[in-house]
Order: sequence, then structure tokens, then C-alpha cells
Amino acid sequence: MSAEDLENYENEMELALYREYRDVVGLFSYVVETERRFYLANQVDLQVRSAGGEVYFEVRLSDAWVWDVYRSARFVKSVRVVTFKDVNVEELAKAEMAL
Repeated sequence: MSAEDLENYENEMELALYREYRDVVGLFSYVVETERRFYLANQVDLQVRSAGGEVYFEVRLSDAWVWDVYRSARFVKSVRVVTFKDVNVEELAKAEMAL
């Protein structure tokens, strides 16, 4: 496989992931960004913890979707994330239903 073939494959995977995101984003209430991942979730519990003088964040997500091109199953029932970096949680605006 050439470098160009590999780059084309990765580009196609990223595009497919974006399309999947676009299709599922309306199913979720929150966007969660951590230092390593991007999640969509319907329930988020963010706790600030400390141990040994260090502050860290524990995030528990339920009914979630993970932005990860290398995961075969991006829908997960629950996720627990522990990070020492900031966590960004945003509530998504629900589109008005058209009658």
C-alpha cells in the first residue's frame, strides 16, 4: 500500500465518521470534549476530584456516541473518563419540531 493509498483511506474514514456524526447528533443532548476524545451523550455527570494535592475530573456518560475513527462500535451504553485536563460539556439546542 502506498503512502497516497493510506492517506486516501484515512480521508475516506474521516469523511464517513463525519457523516455518521451528522446523522446521529440530533439523537443526543450533550457534547463532551476531553483531551483525547469527543463524545455525544444523553446523560453527563462531571465530578471534580482531588487526590494527593492533584485535581482531576471524572466524567460518566450514559447513552453515548464516541468520535473515534478506529472504533468499530461507536455507540456505547456507558463511559467513564478520568482526566487531568479540562473537560468541556455543552448542552445541544434541540431543533424545533415541524408539524
